[in-house]
Amino acid sequence: MSDIFSRIEHSRTADEVVQQIENLILEGVLRTGDRLPGERELARQFDVSRPILRDALKALEGRGLLTTRPGGGTHVADVIGQLFTKPVTDLISMHRKAVTDYLEYRREIEGVAAEYAARRATADDLALLDRIMARMDEADRTGDFDDEAEIDVEFHHAICECAHNIILLHTLRSCYRLLSEGVFQNRLLVFSVPGAREALLAQHRAIHAAVKAGDPAAARQAAMDHITYVERSMAEAERSGDWQRVSRLRLRQRADATDTEPARKRS
Repeated sequence: MSDIFSRIEHSRTADEVVQQIENLILEGVLRTGDRLPGERELARQFDVSRPILRDALKALEGRGLLTTRPGGGTHVADVIGQLFTKPVTDLISMHRKAVTDYLEYRREIEGVAAEYAARRATADDLALLDRIMARMDEADRTGDFDDEAEIDVEFHHAICECAHNIILLHTLRSCYRLLSEGVFQNRLLVFSVPGAREALLAQHRAIHAAVKAGDPAAARQAAMDHITYVERSMAEAERSGDWQRVSRLRLRQRADATDTEPARKRS
């Protein structure tokens, strides 16, 4: 993080520092939980006095953008907006239709994000995507479902960052929070579908390749096809789970009936 802050060139006031940190948070460079450098180092990077820096940090903390932890330094506050209130989130978690609607929403929004990413991604954006894809390949090799699911979200988040649209960025961040907070508990069901892991990896590679090639139409279609596949696989996994549950109950019931049959004949 030591090279993301720029020297204040002109008035060197607290307002200038505030504005720079605000922009870094808004653009997604500084993310929730990121720790800022210590006061001395941060003042050096901004080339301002420590009293000016303290005023700026105090103003940002007062607005809820930064938080100070005793003995733990200054961190970016939880600035990801909530799409829904807690009562609505609880309702979403209990109704199946919400999952379908959630994926329908993501299919359209992520299609737009991938299209913009193909138009706007910089060389540094693509380098970050390359690193995430390498981690995704490794997670696939080791077969860690939890790790794969986590990197999956990180990949889509990075695609959105490549779109360089602030509203898209924060909307999808809020959307992904529903996943990270476990609102959709069945998201890992997708990995239980035969061939799903290989298919998902191929789909992520297709999105990645289209963005790198600067092909907006292909990127949008690849992103939408991916979410369509996730939706279909989740439905298949749920049906399969229901079938297995019913089959186990049927087997148990008939086994119990067989065990009691001789006793009924003797009575």
